[in-house]
Amino acid sequence: MNFSNQFIGKELFPNKTDVNSDNNLSINGFDLTKLAEKYQTPLYVYDEDTIVSTIKDFQNSFKSELETSIISYSTKAFSNPYLLKVLNENDMYIDVVTGGELAIAKFVEFPSNRINFHGNNKSIDELKEALDYGIKHITIDSFNEIQNLKKIAEELNVIQDVMIRVSPSVDPKTHLLTTTGILDSKFGFSIETGDAEKAIYALTKIKNLNLVGLHFHLGSPIFEVQPYTEAIEYVYSFASDMKNKYNFQMKKFSPGGGFAIGYTTEKKPLMIREYAKAICDSIKKSASKYKFPIPILILEPGRALIGRSGVSIYKIGSIKSIPNVRNYISVDGGMGDNIRHALYGSEYSVFSLSKINSKEKTIKATIAGKFCESGDILAKDVYIPDPEINDLLVLPSSGAYNLAMSSNYNMQVRPAVIMITKGETKIIKRRETYKDLLSTSLL
Repeated sequence: MNFSNQFIGKELFPNKTDVNSDNNLSINGFDLTKLAEKYQTPLYVYDEDTIVSTIKDFQNSFKSELETSIISYSTKAFSNPYLLKVLNENDMYIDVVTGGELAIAKFVEFPSNRINFHGNNKSIDELKEALDYGIKHITIDSFNEIQNLKKIAEELNVIQDVMIRVSPSVDPKTHLLTTTGILDSKFGFSIETGDAEKAIYALTKIKNLNLVGLHFHLGSPIFEVQPYTEAIEYVYSFASDMKNKYNFQMKKFSPGGGFAIGYTTEKKPLMIREYAKAICDSIKKSASKYKFPIPILILEPGRALIGRSGVSIYKIGSIKSIPNVRNYISVDGGMGDNIRHALYGSEYSVFSLSKINSKEKTIKATIAGKFCESGDILAKDVYIPDPEINDLLVLPSSGAYNLAMSSNYNMQVRPAVIMITKGETKIIKRRETYKDLLSTSLL
């Protein structure tokens, strides 16, 4: 029997995830139970083949619609030297938002002409580091940043390409805390209030800063195309006004990222090619309507590029049943390595590694972490087959933001991260130790 045909939820996992002859889940031939035994839990496992295939899907989908398309990975989703090496080998661009993310890029000698520096409060030191490294362009987010960047560019006697982040006041219909393109947002220059126009006017007076385009980001995850098409039309209309007033030229244009992935079988995301067609058609239509040439189109996926490639594995440590209330299954990780449910109420699917197809004694349970917070929950009201102490649970689609937002709360060490690559497993981030926790403390 080909069990993979009965594996409900397979689309949430990395490519080539199946059930092996030992009835355990495997990725690219690697038994996840054995990996957990070898590397201990909690454990994060990424699959390089899935990352590369997703890169190609983005590149091909958008370039087939607009040849000028550039795919720029948002490193805030997950940044690691090995990952950046893979991205570089596959002709990717990257976005960074802090000096720390830039430091990782510099460490692997990621080409400076394929880096964009984002962020809403870049320090003077961070901007200096960016210009010293020769970053291709910087996306400006505030009036103060304009003045800081002007001063630095003049001191270094360079002309720096910049874009400005505008807020189109479009609701992407996602979680409030991940909505970034509405009027009430810390991000961007509002078109509605006139700040975006003031920023463009200011930049026309600064010879060392070369305004090449506009950027917006609506939020994440976005499960439909309408917010993108609405915002593109609105921003192009604004750009047309700026062209008439200040001779603004839209050489580059970025509608950001925010593309959704599947976390549960009930809510399916659009295909990448569906986002590509809608976005590119809208740009072509707006460029023609407002008499702009086709710009260099910059897409900035984070979650959608890396999310499905990673899974997290935990071990059950306790099972607590409260009659007529709730069953709690506690594992050896939690909000310290995945805060998304506690922060956003995010939903996850949960699978038992060795009982994935079992229907026996399935119970409805809440998967709780080991941290001293009532809100330390990984998944609520999921069904787990015959849970027992020391069973291994896996959460698919764990590749984005989980580790990027991790902490040492309760002085818990952060998990190891391994990459399945070229027929082997490679540790790309070792498990922290108690010595690591003490390394920055002074007595």
